[in-house]
Amino acid sequence: MTLSDVNPERILWRAYEPIHAICYFDPLFATVMAESGLTGWWNGYFAGRAAPLGATPPEVVSALFYGFAPAMVARAIPKVWTRITPRGALDARFDAAERVLGEHASAGSTDDLRRATDNLEHAVDALSHDGRALAAAWSSVARPASMLGRLWLATTVLREHRGDGHVVAATAAGLTGLQASMTHIAGGHVDRTLIQDNRGWTDHQWDSARRSLEDIGILSRDGTLTDGGAALREQVEATTDRLATSSVRSLPDSDWTVRVLRSLSRALVDRGVIPFPNPIGVPRP
Repeated sequence: MTLSDVNPERILWRAYEPIHAICYFDPLFATVMAESGLTGWWNGYFAGRAAPLGATPPEVVSALFYGFAPAMVARAIPKVWTRITPRGALDARFDAAERVLGEHASAGSTDDLRRATDNLEHAVDALSHDGRALAAAWSSVARPASMLGRLWLATTVLREHRGDGHVVAATAAGLTGLQASMTHIAGGHVDRTLIQDNRGWTDHQWDSARRSLEDIGILSRDGTLTDGGAALREQVEATTDRLATSSVRSLPDSDWTVRVLRSLSRALVDRGVIPFPNPIGVPRP
């Protein structure tokens, strides 16, 4: 599978997403956050991901993260900034990322990873961040000295750039964050419990969103996508890919770079760092 195939943007995403996603699943991230003064897994998640935005109000974080219940965000933001600074949260994330990747990157791949990192940074530098606040915030973060820290940051900017594009695509299709998640569930990609438990939605909010999707013909009464719902879902994914085209177009040695990234991502998956299924929808590379 190469970037000359159909959906090259999705192929690239599947290659780099597990590298970024270690911050959601490896317990070292929570440990390092706790050592820095911030306990609680979700506190660490919101502080770590929102850190480049500074001490931003919860309403802004909810809007940018899109799929989380505002009440869940508000339990962490802004409280976390009384326990750790945004800079401290960034430092903790980089510390953990470098240690986790260092454990799983094979010694023989150092030169390849360095070259792949250079290529990813070239792609990142060419991105436009118009309308993509989260990606813009992460792109403003100074690159760390270590190669593995740079690799993790590059994959983070790319995934948040794609994620911002996905929010644009889903909102343009008329979907709220919860509704977008429900169409993902209805498509058979993940189950309700995994999403609801990890996004903070109440049963009342869930049932209300379900009824609204039924009323507009997106969901059937049995919870599956209607033909119109399936078409809408594909439209959202196709638009997400189209909005990520620049990441592929500006990537040097794209097929080779994808092979190197995929090798590391598969190691992370095979060693259990990334679980399946998972609430962020990262697929097997």
